[in-house]
Amino acid sequence: MAKFELIGTASIPGKGSELRLLQRNDEFSIRIAGTPGELMNTRLHGSEDSLAELACQRIADRPGARVLVGGLGMGFTLAAALAGLGEDAEVVVAELVPGVVEWNRGPLGAAAGYPLNDPRTRVSLGDVGELLRREPGGFDAIMLDVDNGPEGLTRRENDWLYSPKGLAAAQQALRPEGVLAVWSAGQDPAFTERLRRVGLLVETVTVRAHRPGKGARHCIWLAY
Repeated sequence: MAKFELIGTASIPGKGSELRLLQRNDEFSIRIAGTPGELMNTRLHGSEDSLAELACQRIADRPGARVLVGGLGMGFTLAAALAGLGEDAEVVVAELVPGVVEWNRGPLGAAAGYPLNDPRTRVSLGDVGELLRREPGGFDAIMLDVDNGPEGLTRRENDWLYSPKGLAAAQQALRPEGVLAVWSAGQDPAFTERLRRVGLLVETVTVRAHRPGKGARHCIWLAY
């Protein structure tokens, strides 16, 4: 079997660490330098697709729907959001690491169908939390897939996003009857309670990392 080869690195702002992009034939992997395992793989994106599908189902009929994808990753959530929305929609994708955007514009982009090239896509470079604070009432749906979920791995500052203050900012950034969808590698009852304490109704959905019905079980919270 062919081995993964390193084809790119990208610094994580404020962390002093870096992400690594590796390729093996048509398979890509993103990892954190110096740590075991991987963050993402192009062969396992079923739950990232589900994050967008579950959120967009609730707002797909709205004219001019505007949604936020927090975390570009390998582009699969963005691609699924675009597929689930109308031609008059706008999808803002917030990504902290500029290198990840460049990877998605380059060789990695083919895996998800180059969703950054869709005219409905808008890229916001920077912290998604700052974007939420800047745009109260700005979005019909917010999809967060940042740093492995509420139990972050790459950046301590991401903890704010999943704190009561961060969740309140997300709630305020929603339009009436909007939906907040949050991806996580696993269940977290404490996070469910945190969502409820800021006044949100919460539904949890278990999804699989690989379709159909295979791979690790991941969790998606739908809050409104």
